[in-house]
Amino acid sequence: SQVALTIDHLVKNGVRIMRGGVFKPRSSPYSFRGLGVDGLKMWYEQARKAGIKIISEVMQVSQIDEMLPYVDVFQVGARNTQNFNLLDELGKVDKAVMIKRGISGTIEELLYSAEYIFSGGNEKIILCERGIRTYERASRNTLDINAIPILKEKSHLPVVADPSHGIGMREFVEPIALAAVMAGADGIIYETHQKPEEAASDGQQTLDFDESTRLISRMRKAYDLVTAF
Repeated sequence: SQVALTIDHLVKNGVRIMRGGVFKPRSSPYSFRGLGVDGLKMWYEQARKAGIKIISEVMQVSQIDEMLPYVDVFQVGARNTQNFNLLDELGKVDKAVMIKRGISGTIEELLYSAEYIFSGGNEKIILCERGIRTYERASRNTLDINAIPILKEKSHLPVVADPSHGIGMREFVEPIALAAVMAGADGIIYETHQKPEEAASDGQQTLDFDESTRLISRMRKAYDLVTAF
């Protein structure tokens, strides 16, 4: 299966965490919208055997309890960054939450969204810069490199960058990922698939396994450079 192939690719490259969507928020209601909790259980079993942790997106309060046993990190997607009912409930959960910046959200708004989770008692929060909507049309979004050091200084929380959504063009994911590492990102989340042209979603910004292997190697070198300063 595609899940097994991806897990094998991650294990070979020493990556221990995998993001996947079983509930996919799509701009079009006719796009593929995920496999639901049954898909999550199947994925969880395969990931656990390989020692891989799971990040998956939660879209509404009713999904939290059913997903809870099968995820290590809840992802709050860009469309839900100001879904305050959802953030309140995630504040009561003893699991890490990665919250993405809203598509037109300011840095301050992302920090306030994190405060909703924090004020509920959950301090296991990761911030994710995933690109914002600007007037520029040459790329899908504009990854805000500025946000990475600013968020780290203002929050002291881990900050992850998502170059796949940030630029939305496969050939430019690598340089943007490396720039984010140099800006101080604690992690990079990007999309990979054995055959991106056959991916059920976002194939145009998804790396194949050879590109992914090269990126992981180059990110490690960039990280070594940052930590050597």
